[in-house]
Amino acid sequence: MSGDPDSDFSSASGNGMTVEECQNMIQRSLRTPMVKFLKEQMEKSGCGIGSNFIRAIRCEAGIAGGYEKHKGIVICSEEMDHQDDVTQTVFHELIHAYDECHAANLDWTDCAHHACSEIRANHLSGNCHYKRELLRGYVKIKGHEQECVRRRVMKSVTANPYCSETAAKDAMEAVWDSCYNDTKPFDRAP
Repeated sequence: MSGDPDSDFSSASGNGMTVEECQNMIQRSLRTPMVKFLKEQMEKSGCGIGSNFIRAIRCEAGIAGGYEKHKGIVICSEEMDHQDDVTQTVFHELIHAYDECHAANLDWTDCAHHACSEIRANHLSGNCHYKRELLRGYVKIKGHEQECVRRRVMKSVTANPYCSETAAKDAMEAVWDSCYNDTKPFDRAP
């Protein structure tokens, strides 16, 4: 595979993709129905995203991407292999940006706030879809989605320097029902 900007796969072998390939795939992600809808909902709320809001970089931190208040979204090119990886990560991080837009007092140092946004992002983005979990090596027929969301929330919130493992778990449990069932701006979980 050459550096074809319309390819769904990286030309790199085993090291993810180049920043340029990832940036091209981010642009394609912005045209997918779910990402487009979420972006439109943010713009309607006065939280439009500029052309540099989502960018590809080399992170070398073992994470797929991240959202940072006032800075935007980064997608870690070396962790991406396919268009679906990029689109899912863009969608996940856009949910954090949406939450930031709609919660005037969202405080990322508050473990409960962080846990709530992670619950929503993992549940609504499809990050815990059965097929995705199977590819990760997690095989469970019943209850896999909620188990995956909990696992991924703990991974993210415990990486927050303000949240110990105990604080992260307590925060996740405290906000679970309200945040898991909060599907805004969607009518139901996509």
